[in-house]
Amino acid sequence: MREWHNRAWIIVIAAISLISPCAANAQQRQIDTNKSVMVIHVGKSGVFSGFAHNHVIAAPIISGRVSTSNPLSVELRVDARTLRVRDPDASEKDRNEIQKTMLGPEVLDSERHPEIAFKSGAVEAQGAGHWTVRGELTLLEQTRPVTAEVMEKAGHYTGHATVKQTDFGIKPVKVARGTVKVKDEVQVEFDIQLAP
Repeated sequence: MREWHNRAWIIVIAAISLISPCAANAQQRQIDTNKSVMVIHVGKSGVFSGFAHNHVIAAPIISGRVSTSNPLSVELRVDARTLRVRDPDASEKDRNEIQKTMLGPEVLDSERHPEIAFKSGAVEAQGAGHWTVRGELTLLEQTRPVTAEVMEKAGHYTGHATVKQTDFGIKPVKVARGTVKVKDEVQVEFDIQLAP
């Protein structure tokens, strides 16, 4: 009888050792970078802003993960060199010029500082499928606090956040002697899906 109990415990311990890694993996899920989308909306201000285009910029997520266990957390990375201007009302020539300025040394300086990263610090539930995510955004090797509102529906984590360029030492672009300029605050929207 004692021998049977010993064998039973060995079987239980072996089963736990096999199950535990699977449970740990289930708590850490990778972001599906092929299905996830992040877009930056850059507005205009100034006397003649009505004659200028607002900018729409695609910011592909290159990697990231979400912890679905307590404490909840999220991390993601964007390569600044992959940002692309998608202004629907601008000509290809204008889009290329805007992109050159955006990625150049006066704004993102993407060749010297390619990494843009976000890491959550606190995730607060606001109701079913709604969270306030507070974390740190690193851009141009400077880290500042950012808050995002996130909603989940049918496996899509959608949300938005506001980022001030001057918080990261970026001087908003001005043209036409300042009669048209980029707003300091930019709006970031995202639709994130997790890999199976």
